[in-house]
Amino acid sequence: MAGMSKMKPGLASDAVNLAFIEAITADADAVQGRVLSEILGRNGESEYLTEKCGGLSGSASVDVRAAFRAKVPMATYEDLLPYIRRIADGDRSAILTGTANPVTELFTSSGTSGGERKMIPTVEDEVDRRYLLEGLFTTVMNQHAPGIDKGKSMYFLFVSSQSKTAGGLTAGTVMTSYYKSKQYAGHAYPQNNTSPTAAILCEDAAQSTYAQMLCGLCQRRDVMHVGAVFAVALVRAVRFLQDNWERLAADIDAGELLGQGEGGGVITDPAVREAVAGVLRRPDPELAAFVRAECGKGDWAGIIPRIWPNTKYLGTVVTGSMAQYVPTLNYYSGGLPMASDIWGASEGDFGLNLSPLCDPYEASYTIMPNMAYFEFLPVVDDGDSDAASNEDQLVELAKVEAGKEYEMVITTYAGLNRYRLGDVLRVTGFHNAAPMVRFVRRKNTLLSIDVDKTDEAELQAAVERASALLRPHGAAVVEYTSRACTAAVPGRYVIYWELRTDKEDTVVNDNVLERCCLEMEEALSTVYRQKRVEDGSIAPLQVRVVQPATFDKLLDYAISRGTSIAQYKVPRCVTENPPLIDLLDSRVVSTHVSSALPHWAPDQPSSNK
Repeated sequence: MAGMSKMKPGLASDAVNLAFIEAITADADAVQGRVLSEILGRNGESEYLTEKCGGLSGSASVDVRAAFRAKVPMATYEDLLPYIRRIADGDRSAILTGTANPVTELFTSSGTSGGERKMIPTVEDEVDRRYLLEGLFTTVMNQHAPGIDKGKSMYFLFVSSQSKTAGGLTAGTVMTSYYKSKQYAGHAYPQNNTSPTAAILCEDAAQSTYAQMLCGLCQRRDVMHVGAVFAVALVRAVRFLQDNWERLAADIDAGELLGQGEGGGVITDPAVREAVAGVLRRPDPELAAFVRAECGKGDWAGIIPRIWPNTKYLGTVVTGSMAQYVPTLNYYSGGLPMASDIWGASEGDFGLNLSPLCDPYEASYTIMPNMAYFEFLPVVDDGDSDAASNEDQLVELAKVEAGKEYEMVITTYAGLNRYRLGDVLRVTGFHNAAPMVRFVRRKNTLLSIDVDKTDEAELQAAVERASALLRPHGAAVVEYTSRACTAAVPGRYVIYWELRTDKEDTVVNDNVLERCCLEMEEALSTVYRQKRVEDGSIAPLQVRVVQPATFDKLLDYAISRGTSIAQYKVPRCVTENPPLIDLLDSRVVSTHVSSALPHWAPDQPSSNK
């Protein structure tokens, strides 16, 4: 299987792809040895590896694999930043990669799932590995939704602006690079998507969304799956339809882009106008009347299958923090299956969901051992992998244990060596010898006032539990974020909620919202409740309800700072971001706390889990 990472996507039949998946997962440990050999063959004489261990050359022998594991330390982004800065500034020597494998671009992380924006090095053939996984997933999906390849997809895809570093390298988001690559231009996918490439490549999010929605409406009977990279982008697209359906219907009725009106949605980009004109060829009063009739009802439950009746599933990431959007997508889709396809990051794509139509809350990704060299750092009982941050503790891919949690550590073709990804995963089982993992949280994304530690998954569970109290009153939480507020002593958790109500005149009374505050506190850890009840070192949790569309303002702010709409994730904690705190606080319409204390008994175990 040498060279397996270079297998060309789109050229293999489903049978070949399925056999490939079975082969690499059945022989996962041997594949990992060969992948490490390939990487060291390319990068073994780099400055970084020479500094750390005197250099390593590629070999399939156990000795080289053992030498790598014995000599190369784990690294964080901060450890690599001086090297990355030199590359960004134009140093073309073999810093992280070999001279025949130079860094060709820097991917900027969205910076919204913890920490500042990062510059992640990549190499020319990395996009081929990503396309390989896309091709494999297409095969997997064909097995679970036969005939899906006969129709079109309506995927809302977006780019953001790219920049040049001082040394002339392109810097931008991974999805922007992906859609601008020659591989994407030559792939079958753009022809199978209702969104014209010109619309996807338009950096103005409003124009891009308008064009993609309009083209999707015009081809509504051809659409068999609807999606976006992340669930938040799909939710936002449906909300865009809610706000702009009258203008969309008018353009369909006229058979042209009228270009009138104020606000988002008017297309001025010449390339986008030309591409849309190729779809919007003639007046279609029947379709326009249909859009007006369906959207004019004001009932958005099941709107996706009502307008796109042949839709078989939603394709979007709904794991991790995106699980928050599952109820909203269920509402819009009438309960259509949701397929989370590939698990990855700016650093690379790593795993496939081999059961894509499973319950989204149960989705796991099978690590593909040909994508990188993977190691796993055990997370100890208190949820901290730093306590075990010793290279001796690292576990290889084939030796992880089901039911345990690990932080992933990767070695990539692009020169990241034993790099701590910061994602905490739970091993849920195995496909052959390859582990299946579920994203648990971003490491160290926590709320904390005292010694309490609340991670993203715990906060989300608490919000979901409290949100259930709103349903009988015709309301739901559609977005949330949080911060640890220590302006007063004791400090408290502040949770910002944006609510959706079934009717415009629905008002949720104070008593219900106060009960929601208590319900969230009941859902938090025993340490939190001990500090609230026994020690009094944490003040009552506070819910601040914000105006509708407040979280759209957060997105607008992120886009103004260079974030791509395609990669945007709502920050679940804004403690370290004063501009976002100011924005949120400026839009608060009501504030609520509970006068009751959460339950806590001294004989309960003191645990953060």
